[in-house]
Amino acid sequence: MQNRAGYYRTNLSGEAAYKSYVPAVLPPSPEIKLCDSAIKILIEAEKQIAVLDGLSKRIPDIGVFISMYVRKEALISSQIEGTQATLEDILDPTAGENANLEVSDVVNYVKAMDFAVERTAELPLCNRLIKEIHAVLMQGVRGEEKSPGEFRRSQNWIGGQGASLKNARYIPPAPADMEDAMSELEKYINKTDETNYLVKAALIHYQFETIHPFLDGNGRVGRLLVILYLMQMGMLSAPSLYISYYLKKNRVEYYDRLTEVREKGNYEQWIKFFITAVYESARNAVDTIDRLTALHNKNKTIIKNMGRGGKTAGRVLEYLHASPIIEVCRTAQALGLSYNTVSNAVGRLIAAGILKQTKSAGKSRTFIYDEYVGILSDGT
Repeated sequence: MQNRAGYYRTNLSGEAAYKSYVPAVLPPSPEIKLCDSAIKILIEAEKQIAVLDGLSKRIPDIGVFISMYVRKEALISSQIEGTQATLEDILDPTAGENANLEVSDVVNYVKAMDFAVERTAELPLCNRLIKEIHAVLMQGVRGEEKSPGEFRRSQNWIGGQGASLKNARYIPPAPADMEDAMSELEKYINKTDETNYLVKAALIHYQFETIHPFLDGNGRVGRLLVILYLMQMGMLSAPSLYISYYLKKNRVEYYDRLTEVREKGNYEQWIKFFITAVYESARNAVDTIDRLTALHNKNKTIIKNMGRGGKTAGRVLEYLHASPIIEVCRTAQALGLSYNTVSNAVGRLIAAGILKQTKSAGKSRTFIYDEYVGILSDGT
C-alpha cells in the first residue's frame, strides 16, 4: 500500500527478487501540519540561528572559529559513520605526514566543506555540485573505489555487518528510480515556495538520506547539505551551524525517525526532531563561542601582565587559535621568528598554565592549548 512518503517496488524475480523504496516527490501531500509544540521549537530555533549568525558577523577572528568548528563537525560526522579518530589526531601539526585513513576521512570532510562553500558562489545547490562535493569527500580514502563524484549504478542497502539484500534494514531506490528521485529533489531544493526554510531543510535531508544516491559517504554529504541550504537561503552567512553532535548523541532515534517517515508517512515527527537538533546545535555553537571568547580574554590579560617577552607570547597565543597543538620549529617558521624566541614564548605560556606538553609519541615535542581544545572537544 502506498503511503504519503512513498512505496516499495519489487525488482527482479524468483529467488533474486527484492523490494526497494521509491520516495514520493516533495513537498508531501497532504501538506505538513505541525503541532503547537513543534511550531514553538521552530520559532526558538530560528531565534537561536539569528543569535548565532549575529555573533558570526561580530567576532573579529570568526574565520578561525569556523575552521575549528568545521574540523569538529567533520570529526563527529565521520564518527557517526564509524571513524575512530579524536580531535587531537586532527589538530596534530604532524597529521599530514603520518595521516592514517581515520584522520584522512576527517581531513577530506573539511576539504569538502571548504570546497562547497566556495563553489556555491558560482553554482546553486544542484546535483552537479553534490557530485563534486562527493568527489572531494572520497578522494584517497576508504570507499575511494566506490565511484567518487558519481551517482551509483548498482543497488545499495543499509544494514549491520554482513547484511545483504535479503535481510537489509532498508533498501534505497533502484538506480533508475534513484536518478528520477535526485532530479526531483534538485528541483525541490531550488523551487521558490512558502515553506519555512528549516522545515524545508528537514525535508531535503530526509529525502537525500532516503534516496542514498552514492555507494558510500551519503550520511556526510546529507549533513553538509543542511548547512549549504541554510546558507543559500540567507539564514546563515558562514558555515557555523552543525547538527552532527546532536544526531550522534541521538543516533538510534535519528534512524528510527527517518524510518517512521518511510513506513508511515509521518513527516511531522521527523521535522520536529530535526528542528530540535537545529535549535540545540545553534545554542551549543553560541555557548562555545562565548566560552572561547572568555578564555581568550582571560589569557590576553595574563599575557599583558608578563612584561618583557609578552609580545611574542601574544603572537603565539593568536596562532594557537588556528593551530591549538603546536611544535616549536613549525610555529617559528609560520610566524617568521627564530626558534629560540618561540621556544622562550612557549616556556612562558607553559609557566602561565596556558600551554601543556602533549604525551605525543612522535619525534618532536608538541604542545597543546589544553583548555581551548577541551571546549572544542565537547561531544567528540
